[in-house]
Amino acid sequence: MIQKAFKMKLFAGQEEEYKRRHDSIWPELAQTLKEHGAHTYLIFHDKESNYLFAYIEMEGVEMWDKVAKTEICKKWWDHMKDIMETNPDNSPISIELSKVFNLK
Repeated sequence: MIQKAFKMKLFAGQEEEYKRRHDSIWPELAQTLKEHGAHTYLIFHDKESNYLFAYIEMEGVEMWDKVAKTEICKKWWDHMKDIMETNPDNSPISIELSKVFNLK
């Protein structure tokens, strides 16, 4: 299992819309994530910087990469591109974070 953490950035004033869209995440997208081995997926918002902090536990990097190739994921990216910073393919600009501590 892998643990990934990354940050993304919302456009100003889009915090409530981002939350609204995730509160009603498409069942097909949630199922795709689970079928690809996602166990825990958390996203937090930093109000001062408008950055999102995301953390996911998943079966492996290969499965994470496969999710990004699904049509439902691409459709979700297209749905979200108007409220956050994205790449030319509409995927969110995400900056991977390195783990520096783990309390066991």
